[in-house]
Amino acid sequence: MSRVGKKSIITPSNVTFTSENGVLTVKGPKGELVKPFDTKAVTIVKDSDTEFHVEPLRNGKDARALWGTYAALVRGMVKGVSEGYTIRLEIIGVGYRAEMKGKTLVLNLGYSHPIEMSVPEGIEATVEKNIIILTSHNKELLGQFAANIRKHREPEPYKGKGIKYDNEVVRRKVGKKSA
Repeated sequence: MSRVGKKSIITPSNVTFTSENGVLTVKGPKGELVKPFDTKAVTIVKDSDTEFHVEPLRNGKDARALWGTYAALVRGMVKGVSEGYTIRLEIIGVGYRAEMKGKTLVLNLGYSHPIEMSVPEGIEATVEKNIIILTSHNKELLGQFAANIRKHREPEPYKGKGIKYDNEVVRRKVGKKSA
């Protein structure tokens, strides 16, 4: 057991949080995040002005699982509104490229047509050469959008062509051998 829920969550001085009627609101310099939580399983207890923790309301396997889950989600919310998150996607392949046209990301990935994706509200996207840089305060929204971009051309194992995360390692396979 990791005991993630037992650790108290410390907020920076520029972050405020409120918990009312099963809804947690976290505000900071990068933005505001609102998340509903299960009031039958966990509660959020305020220790001081800058510190709070998540506490289970009943014993049981499901309540303890939600305890750690909600604690991790709240930590992510606090980090998002104070520091923000960044995901870098690298495009590998001859002729593969990306560009921004206003709030639309245009991908040329070897298909017969370009793929146009509108960037959701709350995410900032920039393109530098063959790298797409996505930043946001909402970790869930950012991760889902990055996965949707990557889904259009996942890296293949023979030549490594496709869209990959910058820290991802593509396991390469040996191709056919001639006799």
